[in-house]
Amino acid sequence: MVAKLTKGFWSKTARIILRNRILILCVVAGITVFLAMQWDNMRFSNSQANLLPDDHPVNLEYQKFLNQFGEEGNTVVFAIKDSALFTPENFNRWNKLSKQLGAFPEVEFVLSTDNLQELVKDTVEQKFVMRPLIKSSPKSKAEVDSITQHLFNELPFYDNLIYNKESGTIRTVMYLDKDIVNTSVRKDFILKDLSHLIARFEKETNLEVHISGMPYVRTMNSQNIIDEIGKFILAALGVTSLIFFFFFRSFRATFISMCVVIIGVMWAFGVLGLLQYEITVLTALIPPLIIVIGIPNCIFLINKYQQEVKKHGNQALSLQRVISKIGNATLMTNITTASGFATFIITDSKLLKEFGIVASINIIGIFILSLLIIPIVYSFLSLPKTRHLKHLNKKWIDAFVSWMENIVRYKRISVYIVSICLLVVSIIGIYQIDISGSPIEDMPKKAEFFQDIRFFENEFNGIMPVEIVVDTKNPKGVMKPATLKRMDQLGDVVAEIPELSPSLSVVNLVKYSKQAFYNGIPKYYQLPTSQENTFIMDVARKSSSEGNLLKSFVDSTGQVARMTTYMRDVKTSRMEKIEERLLENIHKIFPEERYSVYMTGSALLFLKGTKYLVKNLVMSLALAIGLIALFMAYLFRSFRMIVISLIPNVLPLIITAGIMGFIGVPIKPSTILVFSIAFGISVDDTIHFLAKYRQELESKKWQIKKSVYAALRETGVSMFYTSIVLFFGFSVFIISNFGGTVALGALVSATLLFAMLANLILLPSLLLSLEKSIANKKTLKEPQIDILPQDGEND
Repeated sequence: MVAKLTKGFWSKTARIILRNRILILCVVAGITVFLAMQWDNMRFSNSQANLLPDDHPVNLEYQKFLNQFGEEGNTVVFAIKDSALFTPENFNRWNKLSKQLGAFPEVEFVLSTDNLQELVKDTVEQKFVMRPLIKSSPKSKAEVDSITQHLFNELPFYDNLIYNKESGTIRTVMYLDKDIVNTSVRKDFILKDLSHLIARFEKETNLEVHISGMPYVRTMNSQNIIDEIGKFILAALGVTSLIFFFFFRSFRATFISMCVVIIGVMWAFGVLGLLQYEITVLTALIPPLIIVIGIPNCIFLINKYQQEVKKHGNQALSLQRVISKIGNATLMTNITTASGFATFIITDSKLLKEFGIVASINIIGIFILSLLIIPIVYSFLSLPKTRHLKHLNKKWIDAFVSWMENIVRYKRISVYIVSICLLVVSIIGIYQIDISGSPIEDMPKKAEFFQDIRFFENEFNGIMPVEIVVDTKNPKGVMKPATLKRMDQLGDVVAEIPELSPSLSVVNLVKYSKQAFYNGIPKYYQLPTSQENTFIMDVARKSSSEGNLLKSFVDSTGQVARMTTYMRDVKTSRMEKIEERLLENIHKIFPEERYSVYMTGSALLFLKGTKYLVKNLVMSLALAIGLIALFMAYLFRSFRMIVISLIPNVLPLIITAGIMGFIGVPIKPSTILVFSIAFGISVDDTIHFLAKYRQELESKKWQIKKSVYAALRETGVSMFYTSIVLFFGFSVFIISNFGGTVALGALVSATLLFAMLANLILLPSLLLSLEKSIANKKTLKEPQIDILPQDGEND
């Protein structure tokens, strides 16, 4: 029924396209202009990628924390590790820098040696007061040494916050206005004002300033992503055009194809702007993807056009056959590719949904552009010259096709043995794959900001915040001695974990209060005993300065407290063990009937998000395979044909996963996309081959062997061309500074190479081995979708 309805559809489509050439070109130009106008609505993501859905329990806990204590990732830190800092000139210039930072409206507060306050007891009024550490600018080296010695030896409260006693590193902590942390204001402030201020300081003092903190790291990393989008688009265009020209030896064909994919890229940016989606780490991949996915469309269409011209030299008939014969197969391949990306839409992750929507829309868009522009443009041009058709007779191409044909004809058993061996070895490799949930692992290792991350990890144990939230279930329950003692016990556990910095909480403030009560003697930096607690807390209650400090650590009701620690960049397995150890101790120290304690923070959020992403992408890949299996069933109505079509596409994915396990490439947000991208693209070759194979079955009266070899010779060249273009197209990502992007490019390229060999060698071998089962006219004679040549159009 469907076959009858669609019979003649592509012939009619060809006539409509070729009879309305000017109108269609004007419509395409109009849409392009409209979408180009939407570029103004494009914006880059200013917030950290949240891989979890909004209603996920981990996300809800994080939002609850933000509501109680505000944005946790709003600190930017500056540090100097150089004895030259401790001269009066440089030390005073360092303090001046802190004043300059604090003067910016984007900055909420700066904590540095310039404005450091010392908690002391006012013996007259019996209360704690804050007094400045530096009363006047030091004028001699002795005065600077006196200040630093007092800071290092007598103020343990600031240890690991403002200084590292062992290395002599001094740090300034800048707290950005929480309202701008996830906006473009933050980016502009850091890239313009802050960068210029630090550069001027370094020039005047000859001191190296190390800068870090999540707002700074995210800004610099985003800028690197923005810089690389343009680089990859140019590189992808350059590489694919060179290879395209090498195959076709035609400037005209190359130029037309480049114009098609450039318009496709313009549409991709326009769709992002039209839908008002942010450019994230995933959507940034779409423009280069459109180039490498669009070029194969151009190759199949132009190659078919040149084959037809070579056969009979009739341009009108050639163009009509390009649309009627290749149009449907190309539509199917693009629908399957788009379906692979569209499966992301069913996930709960906003990041994945937006990526799936934009990618699938633009894949169909690049198909429409290819089908309209290439035949119409060629209809205005003269026939290709003989030299443009020479590539169809290249000896090395013939040799390659003959080599494949010989393997399929005489060495099928060897093909199966090699395939099974690769499958077994790859499965062993898959069991060695790790999952990476580190937000900084993919960042460019040679970038200065990444080197600074490592510096702060060595000096202050990391920059990624981990928050432990303690709910006492009672107003003012935080300040009870039992609660403080339990928090101190947990703080000791945190201090024992080498990958975590010492925790900062209300406990540190209470210890500092006891030290101040005993006239600043460092040995009294400890929790008060039960006897001391009464009168120390009595003094504290009278102190407004103490109350101001408490706001950072305790909520307004005095019921909920936070403990902040910072984590080094560690492997996911280690991060999970740290989390497990902390949770185990939390359950031991805090009875569940009296306390509600949970862990949150951007580091843990990213870890949970990565795991969630893995789970969702495995589901979406399974759904993509299922959809394509249904599509094959609809097309061939044969279970064996479904199996045959899926094997050469699933096997390369398993091989790639095995390679990842053996060479130590972890599963992470960047590399997990490899499988969906590669599967969606590689299945195109299968459809082209099987579509041609079925055409040959019909014309050769169901002779399997002749049909397989004819399909291999006809489609082998185009499949080889497209696979090589895709291989080098994705290989351009290897020039990236980002480890994840390099892995993505290399792995997709490798997978597509394996898929090409599987589709050109394993697929024909399977068809020949199972020929008796699949050569059933009754299952194939009435195709569900008409992809055969129209009446009168047989070759």
